[in-house]
Amino acid sequence: MNWLKKIFSKHTQPQPEDDRDPSQSNAYDLIGGEKVLRAIAQCFYQKMASSTETTTLFAIHRAPITESEQKLFEFLSGWLGGPQLYQQKYGHPALRARHMHFAVDEAMRDQWLLCMKFAIEENIKKPEHRAAIYEAISTLADYMRNQ
Repeated sequence: MNWLKKIFSKHTQPQPEDDRDPSQSNAYDLIGGEKVLRAIAQCFYQKMASSTETTTLFAIHRAPITESEQKLFEFLSGWLGGPQLYQQKYGHPALRARHMHFAVDEAMRDQWLLCMKFAIEENIKKPEHRAAIYEAISTLADYMRNQ
């Protein structure tokens, strides 16, 4: 996505075996790649499961939560310019359509963002990278509202 390419000034050429989109940013590499994104996904769901502020959000997730965690990791990988893991397994993310059967209002968005902000702050080292990714993910989360 070009918005992240502008934020992250360095650009690396994708390797063919990565199945990466060269028009995407290299935020994936700059924040630490697979290891960091797995940690973000895990931290996100740990926060959701343990916070009294996110019980409504946690309640709509099917067990086992590890499946949701894996899907989040796969989505973030492609969204941040890494391997298109989610697309390879499930096709285009079509996030809004896939979440339409859930009531996503401002409160649900805010619960989701609370978990994501915590996960980003815990796992991304550079403040400017945290801020850029949180800003972009906040826009995406707001787009997901259907109520």
